[in-house]
Amino acid sequence: MRLSRISLIFPLVCASSACVLAADRALTSWANAKPVLDQLLDQPGDLLPAELRNPNEASWRAWSQRQDKAIRARLQQGDLDSMVNLLLYGTSFTKQPRIKIDAFTEASRAGVLRARVNDLVAGLRSPGNNERLTFLNGLLRSQGIDPSAPGETGVFIYNNVLRVIQEMGTLAKRAEEARRLTQPDAVPDPAAIFNWRPGLFRDRGVSLDTNIFPDFSIEQALRDLKNRGVLREGQVARVAVIGPGLDVIDKNERSSYDYYPQQTLQPFALYDSLVRLGLARASGVSMSIFDISSRVINHIQRARELARMNTGYVIQLPRQVADPWPAGLITYWRSLGDRVGAEVTPIRPPEIFQIADGGLTANGGPGLETRAVRIRPDVVLRCQPENLNIVLERIPLAEADRFDLIVGTNVFIYYDAFERSLALENAGAMLKHGGLLLTNDRLPEVRGGSMRQAGLTDVQYNRDAVGWYQKR
Repeated sequence: MRLSRISLIFPLVCASSACVLAADRALTSWANAKPVLDQLLDQPGDLLPAELRNPNEASWRAWSQRQDKAIRARLQQGDLDSMVNLLLYGTSFTKQPRIKIDAFTEASRAGVLRARVNDLVAGLRSPGNNERLTFLNGLLRSQGIDPSAPGETGVFIYNNVLRVIQEMGTLAKRAEEARRLTQPDAVPDPAAIFNWRPGLFRDRGVSLDTNIFPDFSIEQALRDLKNRGVLREGQVARVAVIGPGLDVIDKNERSSYDYYPQQTLQPFALYDSLVRLGLARASGVSMSIFDISSRVINHIQRARELARMNTGYVIQLPRQVADPWPAGLITYWRSLGDRVGAEVTPIRPPEIFQIADGGLTANGGPGLETRAVRIRPDVVLRCQPENLNIVLERIPLAEADRFDLIVGTNVFIYYDAFERSLALENAGAMLKHGGLLLTNDRLPEVRGGSMRQAGLTDVQYNRDAVGWYQKR
């Protein structure tokens, strides 16, 4: 009787939420874009694309339609970046040791790179039930590469490895220059940390990789907001997450794993934090998930379909034992999910990660401590995905249907100042008055716009800081 009531009630709850968002998403109108354009036209430098330096409604409409397609096309480049990350760090297709970037030349000379490429080529030719390899098999075919032709596939992989290595060098120089300009005394400063990251990946593919670090940052910010009285007990009911990611394999070697199924973390981590901090009732959250990736949207839709059959969503939470995490992060990792699910037996890591002595594996690599949590079906069903490009789109909502809180981490780093200003105003249009946008990237405020930066939380880990933008 209880299960049948759940199966009847939660689809109704989520259907109601979906109806709110079923209002057609719309490209940002000329009237809403014009204040952003006017502000940047008044500033020195070429901050706007050439087509918009003498803008009108027709040129705006044409540019925004083209740019929406261009932004979405960057996903494919990001997927190729993930292929390279899989080659370097993956363990599901090879027994070869992982390759650290700082040991790339040595691994290449030792033949490890070649061996991993050969193993990846073999895996792509016959992916079996490996979902990552199956996806990449299709990705290569979309690039005109036949995975059954090993020579062609190997050359394609090598070319992408070289591209990514070159990009890493460029990004490292860009980041160092940004840090030098925003933090000249090399003294840790949360405002400087917040300022140097934006736009760092503005000309790079949009990747889906994710880990728990931004989720920890958001919980720290939420706790700070509660302590300051900016957010009150039980205040948050309508929430949105922008670009939560899909854990294919992270670009950061210390959190890159492919021995478990692909997963998304942030929607459930955010839900968990809101309930833990008393900012939301466990049964009172309605969460929208905005993304431009059909893979993310389809992944969440499949999780919702299973939840309707009373099957929870399992997240795997490995961590390197030797990694110097602060006590607060370890506490967060140990409690993550306890308000929205229950502990289950984690998937056993491959031998390369299994701990021998001193927190290291038998071959001297970093050992893993693992957890897994099954998220309750009712929580999964309260999370509704929506295809939305926050840079150029918004959903018209009545004030009562707008969000109390929107979260977007490691998203705006992919966009330039103009695009980030547009995104800020689009988020503002979907927030209630006084509602908050939390992000770890600075978003340029628009003169006379709907949003203002109201504060900043210094996370004191991973060079991260979270800004709070509030709806006027």
